Amino acid sequence: MSGIYLHIPFCKQACHYCDFHFSTSMGLKDRLVEALVKEMDLRAGYLAPGATVNTIYFGGGTPSLLTAAELDTLLTAIYRRFAVAPDVEITLEANPDDLTPAKVRELAASPVNRLSIGLQSFHEPHLRLMNRAHSADESSTAVRLAQDAGFENISVDLIYGVPAPDHGIWERDMAAAFALNVPHLSCYALTIEPDTVFGRQLRKGRFLAPPDEFVARQFERLLTEMTRHGYQQYEISNFCRPGRESRHNSAYWGGVPYLGLGPSAHSFNGRSRQYAVANNPRYVAAVLEEGLVPATEEILSPRDQANEYLMTSLRTAHGCDLDRLRDELGVDLPTTRAAYLAHLQATGLATLDSGWLRLTDAGKLLADHITLELFQEA
Repeated sequence: MSGIYLHIPFCKQACHYCDFHFSTSMGLKDRLVEALVKEMDLRAGYLAPGATVNTIYFGGGTPSLLTAAELDTLLTAIYRRFAVAPDVEITLEANPDDLTPAKVRELAASPVNRLSIGLQSFHEPHLRLMNRAHSADESSTAVRLAQDAGFENISVDLIYGVPAPDHGIWERDMAAAFALNVPHLSCYALTIEPDTVFGRQLRKGRFLAPPDEFVARQFERLLTEMTRHGYQQYEISNFCRPGRESRHNSAYWGGVPYLGLGPSAHSFNGRSRQYAVANNPRYVAAVLEEGLVPATEEILSPRDQANEYLMTSLRTAHGCDLDRLRDELGVDLPTTRAAYLAHLQATGLATLDSGWLRLTDAGKLLADHITLELFQEA
């Protein structure tokens, strides 16, 4: 079991919160598609021999900027080089403004069987604040077009914690999303990263982030409304109707190996991580002209593997299997951190049941802090 991720590093314009690698210049797009195919050859042995590819994910950037021919080229190359499962999940991230009737028909005729649509908000001023390329009207229209074309496996993204006088805009955003009746929702708190437009505006005093308490209340409202509408929280930021989890992202959180292709893409094989250079010209030149992938490899020590498992598992509804942590990774938290585990339970931040440590709703608000507290030091 394994996955393939392809990073498509092109966008029409820069969202003010985004710190992913992308370029607004499309000049290298043809060459980059060629390089992605070449990288598949260069890294054909990265996954275990005979490994079946169960998920393929086109992320970015904006993968919906790929033409039908470019998408076909990449998928054909994957099928020729890897053992792809008959029921493979193929996800493509898309922006609403790209999902014209013609584009949706193209995608419906392709092997893509899951769309992840970046709506972010249905509130026009918030879309303009974030410098999104689509309008509020296009948010709902894009989803309806996809549904009418036969796409049923659809996820939409929303962002909460955007500056506002009260919680009314967030409540209306959630209501609009529920009205679309999609099986999956990904909801992220607005995070101000230093090297973004918002980050620079914050340093200059031109952007005021909402207080943590404001964001926490919106997260709590999110959990209440998701439950009321029949969605299960299977990861801190991800919600689905029963059985409709993202197979690709679930594999990430479960430690399943995956091959990442493209500039800035990450790969994981259980023993190490690999990070490709986040530079389109350097990536294309190295792959096509030198026949090598410009990437950095990080060998994961047993401590690294234990910390990674803690970080990913505590974000999920399944929680952290303390027996696995002890038997496979050599960390016995009930012995070494008994007092802290007792504190988490006594304060209602976590439960410990049959060897599984799970964060409560209150604990999820402090997930990063709790994880860091449990991390194993060198």
